[in-house]
Amino acid sequence: MREGRDGVRILVYSHDSFGLGHLRRCREIAHALVEADSDLSVLILSGSPIIGSFDFQNRVDFVRIPGVIKLRDGDYVSLKLPLDVEQTLALRASIIKHTADIFDPDLLLVDKEPLGLRGEVAPTLELLRARGVPCVLGLRDVMDDPELLASEWARKNALPALERYYDDIWVYGLPQICDPLEGLSVPAGVRKRVSYTGYLRRAISEHAPEVQLEKISEPYVLVTVGGGGDGEQIVDWVLRAYESDPRIPHPALIVLGPFMGSELQSDFLRRVNRLDKVEAITFSAHLESLMARAVGVVGMGGYNTFCEVLSFDKRAIIVPRQEPRREQLMRATRAQELGLLRMLDDQGRRDPQAMATALRNLPQQSKPSERVVPGLLDGRKSVVRLARHRVAQGRHRPLSAAQLS
Repeated sequence: MREGRDGVRILVYSHDSFGLGHLRRCREIAHALVEADSDLSVLILSGSPIIGSFDFQNRVDFVRIPGVIKLRDGDYVSLKLPLDVEQTLALRASIIKHTADIFDPDLLLVDKEPLGLRGEVAPTLELLRARGVPCVLGLRDVMDDPELLASEWARKNALPALERYYDDIWVYGLPQICDPLEGLSVPAGVRKRVSYTGYLRRAISEHAPEVQLEKISEPYVLVTVGGGGDGEQIVDWVLRAYESDPRIPHPALIVLGPFMGSELQSDFLRRVNRLDKVEAITFSAHLESLMARAVGVVGMGGYNTFCEVLSFDKRAIIVPRQEPRREQLMRATRAQELGLLRMLDDQGRRDPQAMATALRNLPQQSKPSERVVPGLLDGRKSVVRLARHRVAQGRHRPLSAAQLS
């Protein structure tokens, strides 16, 4: 902490504009940090268009940078503004750097992308490096298929960025489950900076409103597809199962997600209205409370869903997304091998009987707690410990112009 001011300041950067994964992970980390230290504050930089829908604890705030969205061909476009993508990225980079300059953090935590979206964090990393501010890269437990990740990171010059800018790399998982850097030619010096934290335990917010069920009653199966932008197949598959098999023992509560297209939502809601044992809502900022009340979960297997399944000890059927990244498939495969969940994949056929059978068998599955994995949910306390240690070491000696060149 710098002399002459009160409290520790941590700046968190989350590049994502579409989906909920990065935002929810960063928010969870921010809350863990401020809960552990009463003199610490966190500012989150995010491009999420719905960040304002979430509640944040005292001493946690956010700066919303202009959003972008990734097209199917890999290009980006501005989400809302009538600007080309280069102008939008330049605006984002300027806001990020200016915020870091004024906020003057004691620690920068970057989520997933070492240089940010298309390198937008590089100027900020240079600024903070010159000031001696420690920088940390946070990685989820699985990134992608090693060959695909190696190609992507080579294109983005990610490995040189790890060497140049980052003091630590925190992996929010365990090495016996997944190594996100597997298959990469990571220098030994960078490998020494890696710490595995365990998964981030989730809890129910004391401010979470009670969702009133209108058609079904507990216990129900929670069907969650994250942001919903790519959750069409799971929702359709579950609906097909309930449409074809009245013997499924428990009703289903489907959360469609805020990024699901309006036409898809309308179509699914029409189908739901015809089923006595299925209810749907479009979005909940307090998914944890819904999951805690569920008898089991059907989901895509993203990082946050996996953490919630473990935290609330829920039997789960995971239907992993396999494109454009294989992250969910890799996580689900390994978790199934460990007996933590069941993976269901019918190669896109969406056979209603296959899902119906899985739903009927769900109450007989093992709970995650029946498999002992040491340190599995230590993520929150590990992040707090690592942050305290890094901040306590203070800033590096500021670099000279010659050293920076």
